[in-house]
Amino acid sequence: MTGSVTKLDETLGGRDGIGGLYGPSSEAWRLNREAMLLLGAGPRALLLQLAHPLVAAGVADHSDFRADPWRRLRATLRSYLAIVYGTTTVARAEIRRLNELHRTIVGAGYQARDPALSLWVHATLVETTIVAHDAWVEPLNRDRRARYYAETLPIGRAFGVPAGLLPADLDAFEGYVAGMLGPTGEVRVSPVARELADAVLHPPRGPVVPALAGLAPVTYAWTLWPAIGLLPDSVRIDYGLRWGLFERAVAGWLVAGWRTWRPILPPSFRHMPQALAADRRVSAQ
Repeated sequence: MTGSVTKLDETLGGRDGIGGLYGPSSEAWRLNREAMLLLGAGPRALLLQLAHPLVAAGVADHSDFRADPWRRLRATLRSYLAIVYGTTTVARAEIRRLNELHRTIVGAGYQARDPALSLWVHATLVETTIVAHDAWVEPLNRDRRARYYAETLPIGRAFGVPAGLLPADLDAFEGYVAGMLGPTGEVRVSPVARELADAVLHPPRGPVVPALAGLAPVTYAWTLWPAIGLLPDSVRIDYGLRWGLFERAVAGWLVAGWRTWRPILPPSFRHMPQALAADRRVSAQ
């Protein structure tokens, strides 16, 4: 274990400080703080991950995702935000914890620590951050996209993706994602993924608000339509998700409403608590 810790620390630069692995001047700190973006884009990233048949198999075999998809979404957000906004010590500890957890996820034809699968999961988080910001806030210029992607490279390596497999720059990354989604790519929605997607898009309310346990999914499923709208067309079609004029109109209305309120709402309401805590931590230095 000591050797793996040392290797991880070297991959992440061996730095230690309250600014964390990214720091307040990074694109990662700027792009991941909006609560609406993360909560809306979270289902999109999950659906992209599950669209890889081996990822879907691992999730189905090693979690209670069908009964409580909220647990995975909460855990994913908590880990992601700890890595982005935590101190260097906290972020490195979270990466080590996830790597140890993933070593136990092994099944027929897959293992979570497979570098190719780790790369796809990593890529969905990076790409979804860019796509959501483009669609719901403002388009990112090429320089900002490139800076953000470069910031994520050490994290990808820390999760076991070797430098030779990790796309070296933004152009290579975009080519990788396009290839994975293309006609000969590995991303193909399986029946297991469709079953899990139903849990993502029609999650039970009971685990969140017990009093709403009996609420029919049709009464709230529309709140996730903006996330469906962010999916690549090919993936949305593979999942068999409806995306007609009505769904587009409702999704557009929800996003437009958030855009209208966003300049008015204070950062203490709009931003993720982890981002606000990181701001206070750095300001108090």
